[in-house]
Parts: sequence; C-alpha cells; structure tokens
Amino acid sequence: IASSGETGDLYGAFHLLRLIQTNKPIDNIDISEKPKIRLRLLNHWANLDGSMERGYAGNSIWQWSQLPGTVSSRYKVYARANASIGINGTVLNNVNNTSNTQIISNSYLSKIKALAAVFRPYGIKVYLSAYFDWPISIGGLSTADPLNTSVISWWTTKVSQIYDSIPDFGGFLVKASSEGQAGPKAYGRTHAQGANCIANALASHGGVCIWRTFVYDDAIDTDRMKRAYKEFMPLDSAKAFKSNVILQTKNGPFDFQPREPIHPLFGGLNNTHIGMEFQITQEYLGQGIQLVYLGPYWKEVLDFDTYKNGSGSTVAKMIDGTVNNDTMTCIAGVSNIGDSTNWCGYQFHQANWFAFGRLAWNHDLSSDSIADDWARMTWGNSAAVVSTITSMMSGSREACVNYMMPLGIVGIFYNGTHYGPEPDYNSDASHPDWNSVYWHKADSIGLGYDRTTSGSNFVSQYYSTERYKYISLATTPPEYLAAFHHVKWSYVIPSTGRTFWNELCYRYCIGCKYVSNLRTQWSTLNGLVDAARYAHVAAKLSTHETDANTWRTTCLNYFKTFSKMSILDCSTVGTISDSHDDGIVKQQKFFISDKPIIVYNVMGRCVGMFTGKYSIASVNHWLAVEKKCRNGIYILRQGNYMVRINGHK
Repeated sequence: IASSGETGDLYGAFHLLRLIQTNKPIDNIDISEKPKIRLRLLNHWANLDGSMERGYAGNSIWQWSQLPGTVSSRYKVYARANASIGINGTVLNNVNNTSNTQIISNSYLSKIKALAAVFRPYGIKVYLSAYFDWPISIGGLSTADPLNTSVISWWTTKVSQIYDSIPDFGGFLVKASSEGQAGPKAYGRTHAQGANCIANALASHGGVCIWRTFVYDDAIDTDRMKRAYKEFMPLDSAKAFKSNVILQTKNGPFDFQPREPIHPLFGGLNNTHIGMEFQITQEYLGQGIQLVYLGPYWKEVLDFDTYKNGSGSTVAKMIDGTVNNDTMTCIAGVSNIGDSTNWCGYQFHQANWFAFGRLAWNHDLSSDSIADDWARMTWGNSAAVVSTITSMMSGSREACVNYMMPLGIVGIFYNGTHYGPEPDYNSDASHPDWNSVYWHKADSIGLGYDRTTSGSNFVSQYYSTERYKYISLATTPPEYLAAFHHVKWSYVIPSTGRTFWNELCYRYCIGCKYVSNLRTQWSTLNGLVDAARYAHVAAKLSTHETDANTWRTTCLNYFKTFSKMSILDCSTVGTISDSHDDGIVKQQKFFISDKPIIVYNVMGRCVGMFTGKYSIASVNHWLAVEKKCRNGIYILRQGNYMVRINGHK
C-alpha cells in the first residue's frame, strides 16, 4: 500500500481491510484510486447545550463540558469510522442556530483544539459554522456590514486567532440572509460581498468559506423553487465570488424532500465553485423510525444530466470539477450521528453514513454494491442474511416516496416536526411556502404546481433538453408530474395506462406493501442475527408499517375531497415497486432446466409459471408467464416476485 502522503496510506489500508471483511478476492490486487471530490465533509447540526437539530440518535457526541480535560474514546472511533470511508472534514456546530456564538471564544477554542488533535492522524480537518453577526454578538461592534473596515478587521483578527490554535483549521460554513438569520442583505450587500469578507480573512491561511445557497426570499419570486437560482446566477455571471468560496447547494431547490426536482444551480454556475449538500439524517424520510436506504436517492441526483456542456454533464461531474475544470470541489452530508450506542439510532441508518462516504470518495459506485459491502461488514457474510438485507434496502427509498408523496408531490409533512402527513396545513400567513397547500394546489380539477412556461416558468432554469422534457405532460417522467404540472385527476399516464388518481392510489398502496414485506423478510432472519439487533429492527419495522399506512389513508382521504373518486382497494394490488439506480428490477441470476417455475406475487397467490427450458441471466421490466388457470399470457408489471424452484424460494 503506497501513497504520496500518509493519509493515502491509511485509506489504502482501510480499503484492503474492507476487501478482506467482505470476502472479496485479494490474491491479484492491482488497485489505484484517488477521491473524485476534494472536500468530503460531515455537517453536524449540533448545539453547544448538547441538543441536536433534526437529530434522531440521541444528543450530540461532543461533550463540551468535559473538554479539553477529558477526551472521550468515542472521538477516536468516530475519526476511524470516517477515515475508513474517506471523509476528511467535519463541521462541529449547527449552522442553523446562532445561539452557539461562544464556539469561537477562547475557552471553546481549547476544546476544539483537543478534538482536532484526535482527528488529525485520521486525515480529518475541523470546520466551524460561522454566524454572520459575530462582529456584533462576539466582537461588540455596532454593525456586521461586510464592507465596513472594522468588520473586515474583526474577521481577520479572529481567523488568525483560530489558526494560531488549530493550524490546519478547514474554514467556515455560513448560512446568511436565510430563515431569519443575519446576512449581507440587511446592509444592502450581496451574498458575494458577504462571503468574500469572510473568505478574505481565511485565504492567507488556506481556509475556505462554504456559503449555503439555501435562501428563499419571498420578494425574489412567488415560486420558492426559483429563488436561489435567481439570487446566485447574476453573481456568478459577474464572477463576484472569491476563489476560496464554495456555494454549498442542497440536492433540490426545496428542502431534502423524498424526491424533488434537481437543483438547477448545478447546471447553471460557470465561474463559482459549487458543492453538494445531502442530508444523511432523515428529516423528511422517516427520521429515526423508518428503514430508508438513501444510496439510490443520491445516485439518482448524482447521475442527473444537466446538459450544461451537452450530454454527460451530470451533477456528479459538476461537483467533481470535470465539467467546469474545477479543482476546489466539495460534498457535504448533514450527519445522522448522535450519542446513541449504535451511533445513528437505528442499525439500518448506519448504512446511510457509510453510503455517503463511499459515494463522496467515488460517485461511480452503485448503491447496490455499497449496500452489499455494508451488509457484510455489519451483519456478516452469510448469503441468506446478505441477500435479505440488501433486498430490504434496495427499494426502500422508492417505497418511501410512494407511501409519502408520489408522482412529484412535495411539502405535505406535518408542520414543525416534519414527521407524518399534514396535507391540509394552511395556517402560516406570513410564509405561504411553509403551508402544504402552497405546494400541492389540489382542487376539483387536479393536483400539482404548474412550473411550465405557462406557469411559474421554473423550467427555464434548466438547459433546453431537460426544460423541454418537463414542459409537456406526456414527456414529464411520472415521478415528477405534480412538481411541474397541475395534473387533472382524469389524466391517463401513458406509461401505466392508469388515470392520475388511480396511479396515485396505486403508488400509495405499493409503498405500504413494500413496508409490510420488510417485516416478512426480516422475520426470516430470526436466529440468523443476534437477538438484540433482531428485536431492535423488528420493533422499528412494526412502527414503520403503521406510519406508512397513516400516510396513505390521511393523504388519499384528503385528496379524495377534491377528486370525488373512489380510493383503490389495496388488496387488489399484489406487487411492490423495486426501482434501482438504473431503473431495472433487481433479479437473482439463475439457470432454469425443464422444470416449471411457479411465480407468486407478494400476497402468496400463484399468478403464473414459466414452462419449458430456459437459461435466464437477468429479467427486464416485464415478465411474460403462462397463466395456469386460463388461456393466454399474463403480464407481470415491474416488481418483486417470489420464485419457487422445486419448492425452494
């Protein structure tokens, strides 16, 4: 194992250990790798009082009251775990909570210095969330105007003080002029002027200013999804940002929804570094209760083609610098780590921490291969255990979309907690876009937000190939229909032949059925995994099933008041959607002799059989089988099927 630096040697050692642990062949190893993205960061939304914003794994792991005198052994375990998946930076404090101002006081700098000393041997740098009004709240100035000379001097002095204590300090993450937090717009300044003030103070030390684009000023546009693009694109065109500023941008223009349109800034920026912000903690995807593997979600985003420089200009190639020939590259994940014994509050949620790091290192990896590695490293190499667990994980995100907000619906979560449905919420007159009804716009005609050229014209923020796809109902993927169109209840979706209303009902059903099947699958592992973890997961899945059905019944009963149509009986739906990175159903490879193969649906009913002699390596979206009880061909739609060969599943 060799590298130009000792951290590379460490990464190589962890790579070898992973190959051994997952039973991969090591007899002819010839591997050469380097990370595709330079800065691979965790963002902790941790507060100095120990609480966590959107945290579902207990309190913060940072025991500030004990530092620097007592350094928890967990900090080294944390560093090792992160280094094993290639993460090289951590933002210690919550970017959303300005009450954490004391983080840069002398007493806290000594605590941070102690953490940095633990992390340094593992190639991990420390970053802090900076608050724009620090010159006032900490510095005692009367202003935080980024062009004020006293403010500029304050930042320069404070940054030098930090580097005197922590020479390899990474820099600042900043949220400004957003959701009530102070920022440059309060002084009539731009985001670029605000970011550059801080970036200039960091530049001589090699630090970066990571400026979040999560801004949605009502005055910019009536459509919230358009606002960040309209604020930052003119600044990019003017080349207004300093070279050590990175614009950290969420994967979508709303807010970490189970599925939402890809943020158009990824295809828009030409002259400014852009970084990805994913959310590992599942604020909108079941929080600490629901089994949702986010690998397929992130691959969907990373593989999205912006067409910025023609076909192949994917989001992944935007953030790794390929498209814009950029070397200042960054990806960040809002951490799901807390002080719970299993770190993430739920055994399966460790997989999302693991997947984030692996994709940050190499976004070409498939989510299935990452899931396989995680299952083997976490649960062992038993074929039955690995195949069951990876099967459970593979379609869990798509199922979550289906039982929560299918067909492009967004923003109907319970107000405040963001757990559970509240599609009728309409009580915030001061923030229209904080109301569910703002997003779904359901009425007697249909459902969805018209963002075409005849609506808000959000589509104009994409390059022509994507723009034209979303303008027409017929060419808009079903998964995004309500995000771009106000769709009539009676509209027939070409790819399924169902009306929009029936498709909505159908997707809610298959989402819930997937969760029910998770419990069935997990039950087969009783005795094959340790009793404590088996019981832990079984209890979570029971609540998960209940809550998924609550989503379905609440939302369909609400939308029925507009459609006036009957709700589909879920007992008539026997398949479970199982979408993957490439949109192909996951299949077991098997060789078929002349024995008939009986095919069952998830309800246990025989729906047909293969006869004759077949050699099948893979099966595509559609399966044609002979129906036992009647003549003709019975077509099975995409989904999960149980196949019995000589009585074996």
